[in-house]
Amino acid sequence: MLIGVLGPGEGAGQTDIDDARLIGELVAKAGWAVLTGGRVAGVMGAAANGARAAGGLTVGILPTPDTFAASPAVDIVLATGLGEARNAVIALSANACVVCGMNAGTASEVALAIRAKKPVVLVRADEVSVRFFRSLDGDVVRVAMSAAEAIEMLRGVLMSSARTT
Repeated sequence: MLIGVLGPGEGAGQTDIDDARLIGELVAKAGWAVLTGGRVAGVMGAAANGARAAGGLTVGILPTPDTFAASPAVDIVLATGLGEARNAVIALSANACVVCGMNAGTASEVALAIRAKKPVVLVRADEVSVRFFRSLDGDVVRVAMSAAEAIEMLRGVLMSSARTT
């Protein structure tokens, strides 16, 4: 399983960074791989660091045509040269997404994941974000109050979808 960990790079809050690091660690311990935007900043870097510390596999999809901005905690770096369009690659490549924090780029990834019917777990999301994303498709959007709860939600969703396929 490839789990997208989405959230702000620069401008990420400390709680979002802490949650992302723990989510990366828990994803790795579950035997899944972490997919991020590949950079060292914010949620991306924290999730990759958490997964790496737990011995997990990390994949990063960079917006740039080179790998200079890649986090050293990313095992597989894909330099796309797509700019913000790389958000579609992230959202569509993940089997499910966990979201720590919000900005415009994150919102685009979440909307694309929802459109593709990917399970999305919003961690500690504000009421406005929850209401908006659930209005797009309430069946795929879940809300967790902690990193551990988000992983348990993913376990349940991914196991049930594996049984139906």
